[in-house]
Amino acid sequence: MEAIILAGGFGTRLQGVINDVPKPMADINGKPFLSYLIEYLSNQGLNKILLSIGYKNQIIRNYFGPRYKNTEIEYVIENEPLGTGGAVKESLKHVQGDDAIVLNGDSYFNVELKEMLNFYHAHNALLTIAVKPMRNFDRYGTVILKEDKIIDFQEKTFKKFGYINGGVYIMNKSISDYFAHISDPFSFEADILGKKVDTLQPVAFINDGYFIDIGIPEDYERAQQEFDKLAMGETR
Repeated sequence: MEAIILAGGFGTRLQGVINDVPKPMADINGKPFLSYLIEYLSNQGLNKILLSIGYKNQIIRNYFGPRYKNTEIEYVIENEPLGTGGAVKESLKHVQGDDAIVLNGDSYFNVELKEMLNFYHAHNALLTIAVKPMRNFDRYGTVILKEDKIIDFQEKTFKKFGYINGGVYIMNKSISDYFAHISDPFSFEADILGKKVDTLQPVAFINDGYFIDIGIPEDYERAQQEFDKLAMGETR
């Protein structure tokens, strides 16, 4: 199975913290954040990745080339911003098999992908989303569950406990039917998940693995401290 990483982000909220590079290329302890995602996928047994890239994409292509370590890389280039939905739609056209793993390029969620894939097949799902249980949070929207099914996505508000979308998906390519008449750019989260949850009927793979989103300076700085521990298996 192939994986898609959505790596076209501008990094607007990180301006002044990182150099003028795409957000997934933000430096974490001497190497770009994106390299950790690629290594994570490689360690999970994937050997081909599609990188959906846009803003200053030459920086990414120059760094990783056609192969990074043991991983083959194919680039899907956004000549104009597509949004996360447009990026998924375009990238799925390049997937060879029936299904794909899709990751956000600015977050890291340490999910056991083989277990998630088994869960996906067992539910015969069009879309499975890895969700993370979280306490005392207000930065993320909340995923509302009924048993294994996702029935709603709520806007950001303070929650003592809830589940968040961890930005790791397994989807069948036929999900593109839901995108067919939507013009780019559009948001996968708002325009597809938020508006079509009843017909998509996604299922939730609950996982309490380590999660971080580097989209704001505070968590970008936290990643500097925690990724060394993650490599040694100390961080959850």
